Amino acid sequence: GVAGIGYLTLAALWRAAPDPVTTALVVVGTGLLVGYLSYRFGTSAVLSRLEAVELPRSRAPKLYYRLDRLEERMGVGAPTIYVAQLPAPNAFAIGSARSGAIVLDRSLLRFLTVDELEGLLAHELAHLEGYDAFVQTLALSVFQTVAGLLFLLCSPLLLAIVGAARAIAWMRGRPGAWPRTIFGRLLRRLERGVQLAFLLVTLAVRAHSRRREYAADDRAAAVTGNPLALARALRKIQRVADPRRGLLSPLYVHTEDDDWTRLFSTHPDTSERVERLVERARTGSANGRSKRVQ
Repeated sequence: GVAGIGYLTLAALWRAAPDPVTTALVVVGTGLLVGYLSYRFGTSAVLSRLEAVELPRSRAPKLYYRLDRLEERMGVGAPTIYVAQLPAPNAFAIGSARSGAIVLDRSLLRFLTVDELEGLLAHELAHLEGYDAFVQTLALSVFQTVAGLLFLLCSPLLLAIVGAARAIAWMRGRPGAWPRTIFGRLLRRLERGVQLAFLLVTLAVRAHSRRREYAADDRAAAVTGNPLALARALRKIQRVADPRRGLLSPLYVHTEDDDWTRLFSTHPDTSERVERLVERARTGSANGRSKRVQ
């Protein structure tokens, strides 16, 4: 009965709906709007939750001097620098290229040199420059909106399958055995298909995130001209960090996983990133010597 009512409701909505192109634009537009609002207000919520405090320019003049030079070389506005007590020594960027914020763990200001902090800031500015977190938030919002709409459209069919499975089990005198009926098995296969789809989307999003980390490393190395400084910063963070899983883990500079969970990680293995930066420095030095010889 519920399935029938749901079908009639959706049929009435379908007849009153605009053409498919307009409907698709409305769905995508709604997803983008929700993603933008969640990102816009989520930035303030994250800063408030962390009790992040803005770092005054007078407290770190050398750091801000390096930051000013980076802003001149990159397509970003002046970000606000915050310090907070994070679960582990780390850094992350939120916001947009024109009104971004970079959050640093307090301990980074103690055990990183100015050059290493500059490399770390350049990495985070590269994320802001590429709108990385913003793009991922919008993409996830659109996917969730489309998935919710598809679930709504399929709900009458799913309710009918569940109702038939429970009815068959009830008539057999075994109400609790409905998952083992033909309709129950069909529902289980549909659930596994949905789980597989979400898994594939998650893997694709995480793979894109790891590529953007490499791109941010390359951009930071190119802008600062000192890839070894960022490599040393990553290595130091790796040695002292023990990041606990949580809301902010996708934003951290450093995450460390085993071979299997690495597929679901938002960041590449730190050792691989360090090796790439060291190789970049070695190649750059070799090219520089060749030019001087010529």
